[in-house]
Amino acid sequence: MTMLATNTAFRALPFMGVIRVNVEAMKHGFSMGHPDWVNLGQGQPEVGTLDGAPPRLDTLTIDPADHAYGAVEGVPELREAIAAHYNRLYRQGKASQYTAENVAVAAGGRLALSRCGAALETIRLGYFTPDYTAYEDLLTTFHRIRPTWIELTPEQGFRITPEALEKRVVEEGIDALLISNPCNPTGVVIQGPELAAWVDLARRRSCTLLMDEFYSHYVYSNDADGPGAPVSAAAFVEDVEADPVVIVDGLTKCYRYPGWRMGWVVAPTGVIRSLTAAGSFLDGGSCRPMQRAAIEVLEPGRSDQETNAVRDAFAAKQRTTLERLGGLGVEFPGNPRGTFYAFGSIRNLPAPFNDGERFMNEAFKHQVLTVPGEYFDVNPNRSRTSASPLAGFVRFSFGPSAADLDRGLTRLETMLGG
Repeated sequence: MTMLATNTAFRALPFMGVIRVNVEAMKHGFSMGHPDWVNLGQGQPEVGTLDGAPPRLDTLTIDPADHAYGAVEGVPELREAIAAHYNRLYRQGKASQYTAENVAVAAGGRLALSRCGAALETIRLGYFTPDYTAYEDLLTTFHRIRPTWIELTPEQGFRITPEALEKRVVEEGIDALLISNPCNPTGVVIQGPELAAWVDLARRRSCTLLMDEFYSHYVYSNDADGPGAPVSAAAFVEDVEADPVVIVDGLTKCYRYPGWRMGWVVAPTGVIRSLTAAGSFLDGGSCRPMQRAAIEVLEPGRSDQETNAVRDAFAAKQRTTLERLGGLGVEFPGNPRGTFYAFGSIRNLPAPFNDGERFMNEAFKHQVLTVPGEYFDVNPNRSRTSASPLAGFVRFSFGPSAADLDRGLTRLETMLGG
């Protein structure tokens, strides 16, 4: 049998987003958990105890039966708990309700999205910039996907009106739309009548919405838009079997258990069957003991307590981040109301701090991680060869604890002479 050398059998793949930042930071002495470094680039929330939140789950009891293979789509009890979670939060009083058959469990959000990519037909998929860095790999890995770029500009607050979006869908023959909501990195939230219009567009135009809702509970209040509350397209679905709405979420962000690698997809049953078939060759299903533990996380009283505590703690950290960085001349377009990121324009700062990559490298000297904005310029075909329009932005994470956030912001203030 002929063996292929690894340098010819495998293509070189670039690191994406935060991982790319981490790799560069390691050249300066960074390592995960290093006490001297502050990671304001991290894509995870603090995972320790939080005021007002239920105790962290720290014990795992394994049923002997769960040593065996499980169903690719997830254990029935967890699928039922997830369906009930959506019905309770978003569909009370509606005739059409989600059931376990509308849920597929996957080992994290990336894998849930990968199952979607593997199961999609040959379609024209609309995607937005700036948006989650992993979408670029998704759009290039599955060749049946024909990416269609929709740029969201800072001048428009990183938004597009439902009317303008529908025009693009019709004129360009877009079959599906992929977006994170709330948006990573901008913090923009599509909600209320605006989100209802997106779902209505999907229904009327038979355009599937792939809604990445991993930050769905990180929504903060302001006077204009009312109180913060979890946001989901599920609230505006009329018929859970007919409306082309596919929702991806999990325990990673909203429940602060990223290490569990526990995600799910909520969709019409036909979609779930396709995702299960894709999962049968991609991954074979999620860890059964962790699925059992996830049921307890979603218990209504515990779930609501966690959500309220997270929103209070992270809203305070958002205010701190925006105020202190704003005082240094960093500008935040639009109305960021979600996630635990602040996507700031540094274009008016003095050189070398007015470019995202140079800002990142200068911050390394102060043992702080940040993410250049251009890393969120999803560009699957490498068709945009000029300078990224997002080069003058930086994503700052307020995911770390309040104490670590304060340390990191203080170092950036020192760096910028504030």
